[in-house]
Amino acid sequence: MKSIKTAALAMIALAAALGAASAAPVTIRVGASPVPHAAILKSVVPALAAQGIELQIVEFTDYVQPNLALQGKDLDANYFQHLPYLRDFNAQRGTTIVPAPGGNVHFEPLGIYPGRTKSLAKLKSGAAIAVPSDTTNEARALLLLEAAGIIKVNHSVGLKATARDIVDNPKKVKIKELEAAQVARALPDVDFGVINGNYALDAGLNAAKDALLAEDKDSLAAKTYANFIAIRRGDESRPELQALVKALTSAETRKFINETYKGAVVPAF
Repeated sequence: MKSIKTAALAMIALAAALGAASAAPVTIRVGASPVPHAAILKSVVPALAAQGIELQIVEFTDYVQPNLALQGKDLDANYFQHLPYLRDFNAQRGTTIVPAPGGNVHFEPLGIYPGRTKSLAKLKSGAAIAVPSDTTNEARALLLLEAAGIIKVNHSVGLKATARDIVDNPKKVKIKELEAAQVARALPDVDFGVINGNYALDAGLNAAKDALLAEDKDSLAAKTYANFIAIRRGDESRPELQALVKALTSAETRKFINETYKGAVVPAF
């Protein structure tokens, strides 16, 4: 009788093990900008698959739809933004999106890139400079132009500064506010363009070698504008999302970022 009971228990254990092995993997849908975010996500697909997590990457080419899709539960997470942008988005849209616990993943230096004018020293009076028009990134661009000695900005406005908050403009440069994805395409028609790191990479540009001036990897900007996995408030304890963040902040991911982007994208962990 004892041997029959033992055998039965063994069969139950075996069935449970086989059931677990054959269970479908947990699937998570993560929205991302194509470069570098989607590429970095693709690098951790095998590590997540080994844990029974299927990562589906949904690419977006703007900064609005990934958050709307996340809030609307079409995504489980997204990866494209920094905290100042997210805070402003939540305030403007009434969304409840938060950084996933576990820290930042990477920083993309914002850079001033040459268009019709090839150096800062050759910038002429009345020159046109394109900047991203979204809140926080425009302020960030204007502060970089200030660091280059081109303009001065009213610092009391903080990260909500726009072209209207320029308090000194000795060369009377014309600031052209464009949707972030359009700035790189506008380079032939402007003297300089201040381009977000992901869109610079899309255009074949590298802040470490092509920008006339870029944010330093050790600067306050690197900490302020680091990118992270964003999730809906309340999803912080989901194990599959915790595993995603852990994979993205691993030594393997640090190596992938450094070797792939060579300074155009910098690990933030």
